[in-house]
Amino acid sequence: MAASPSRSMPVALYALAAGAFGIGTTEFVIMGLLIQVAADLKVTIATAGLLISGYALGVFVGAPVLTVATSRMPRKAVLIGLMAIFTLGNLCCAMASNYAVLLLARVITSLAHGTFFGVGSVVATSLVSTDRRASAISIMFTGLTIATLLGVPAGAWLGLHFGWRSTFWAVAAIGVIAMLIIATLVPNHHEHGKSIAVRDELRAIGNPSVLLGLLMTVLGFAGVFTVFTYIQPILTEVTGFAQTAVSPILLVFGVGLIAGNLLGGKLADRHLTSTLLLTLVALIVVLGVMTFALHSKVLAVLFVGLLGIAAFATVPPLQLWVLHKADDAKSLASSLNIGAFNLGNALGAWLGGVVVARGPGLGALTWVAALVTLSGLLVALWARQREAMLPQLPAVACSSSGS
Repeated sequence: MAASPSRSMPVALYALAAGAFGIGTTEFVIMGLLIQVAADLKVTIATAGLLISGYALGVFVGAPVLTVATSRMPRKAVLIGLMAIFTLGNLCCAMASNYAVLLLARVITSLAHGTFFGVGSVVATSLVSTDRRASAISIMFTGLTIATLLGVPAGAWLGLHFGWRSTFWAVAAIGVIAMLIIATLVPNHHEHGKSIAVRDELRAIGNPSVLLGLLMTVLGFAGVFTVFTYIQPILTEVTGFAQTAVSPILLVFGVGLIAGNLLGGKLADRHLTSTLLLTLVALIVVLGVMTFALHSKVLAVLFVGLLGIAAFATVPPLQLWVLHKADDAKSLASSLNIGAFNLGNALGAWLGGVVVARGPGLGALTWVAALVTLSGLLVALWARQREAMLPQLPAVACSSSGS
């Protein structure tokens, strides 16, 4: 159902953003706690970084499984149930007795992530007119960006002063609040999507345009997380900031995320493919130049903000591309794309760990990340070329048959 002619956005979008805020906080906050977690649980920073990879892989696996399993359930009930899983997982993180338990708890928490954003994206686009769908998605994802602006720095501050477990207790409380907001504000009359057999959904997902979209998401965001996973040690060991400076600098990153997310949504509503390519190019440039900026404290802070802008400007066009190409399998495609973001996160965290532990070290993470994102841009160019040629294929076939 489309929105009314009024240009104001439905309040339900902000309820979805509340859930996104909680999920975004628990996903990203660990990056500001790596040093404390590693010291407390007696593991290396590279091993602690696998807590990001484990979470991301849980999203990648859990997104399609839970989306298919809940496809016949009312969407509002699905969203509330996912927030319950999220809350339980964070409680387990807070009480984890060792590294293995914490990793398992992170995986449990991650199961809610992909399906929440996948189902939430479909609900969000159903609440507005066709020409505002990317903007609706960007509003829901604003919860994710505000989590980085407020939730992650606050969580890092809590971890520094009261221990890393206090952060997960706080995030569990956020989960309870988000459940109540969603239950109150998300309408019931948008609950049911079009019934489609799992076999038909899988066939739609097999569309090469959808698969290319998923691949460009993986590669684009692998570059981001090659750097962002290790932002705390980068800022302290390469740039020379004190640990107490990390939280304020993450605020700058969060401001950049909000600006980039909203900008990417508005541009994608007008020119989807051009915005997709432009934002990937901008991300490559920022990552590449950041290699040199990290040796100046002023420039490092500036480029942390620019990284936030460039990274999340890609989110609405990447998500909308997959939604557009998936026909009737929008919920599954949307969830899979969230899984693709997180597979990129996992690959980036793993690659960054390899560079830190066995390669040239922390200072090389940015240019390695730029090369990874460049591969995502090449896939996007391939997808655009393929789309441009599709209308010509029947004509070429007819010409060949007539010769």
